[in-house]
Amino acid sequence: MRRSFQLLPHIYIVTNSRNAGIRGFGGETIIWNQIYDPLDSGVLSTCAAVLPVVTLLVLIASNKVKAHIAAVIALIVANLVTIFIFTMPADMSLRATVLGAVTGFFPIGWIVLNVIFLYRLTVEKGVFQTLQTTSGGVTEDRRLQLLLIAFCFGTPVAVTAAILMGLGFSPLAAAGLSLIANTAPVAYGALGTPIAGLSSVTGIDPFLLGAMVDRQLPFFSLIVPFWLIWAFAGWKGMKDIWPAILVTGVSFAIP
Repeated sequence: MRRSFQLLPHIYIVTNSRNAGIRGFGGETIIWNQIYDPLDSGVLSTCAAVLPVVTLLVLIASNKVKAHIAAVIALIVANLVTIFIFTMPADMSLRATVLGAVTGFFPIGWIVLNVIFLYRLTVEKGVFQTLQTTSGGVTEDRRLQLLLIAFCFGTPVAVTAAILMGLGFSPLAAAGLSLIANTAPVAYGALGTPIAGLSSVTGIDPFLLGAMVDRQLPFFSLIVPFWLIWAFAGWKGMKDIWPAILVTGVSFAIP
């Protein structure tokens, strides 16, 4: 027999139920229904939701707070927003934080760790310098170098940004342009982790999600290289090499 009663707005206690949730003091299961507009204003609720992300970006951009400290502060802000604005139970918020950390470390963190290891190995052996020289030796045109390395070379961003910096790009430009170029293939990045994560949240078959992403990516694959060169060289700089950009986008989209 299942009995339920409302404890607080959007928080329900269900007894004698096998539904997933958080166990209360009496063995009850607390089921929290997510609220998307807790402030009864789409603008204010959206501002509250993005507050942790804005906090992280502002702290990093200030150059006064180290990245890992900024991440911890943003995490605290995220929990405060979740608990006090979106009315999520505190223990559930903390459990979600732990789950997010575990998911971040495995498999995403593990993949990044191995990428860094391979990168450092190639640097120590001098192979990375060879790769850098070879990639930059194809052309002296910065725009074509950007297409070849940031867009065609693909992930990981850290490696492409390092190559671009070695070719004379500023660190900020190399990082930002590499992130723009990585927009198209990122859905399948880290062994399909974004699709797997979306599937676990929505309950939709990952094969269906992958098929839908595959239908959308060809269009983005044509747009992103134009956007990349426009962000770097402006409209005129993009127009001057549009055939190369088009070939790059089509070559990425068709396969």
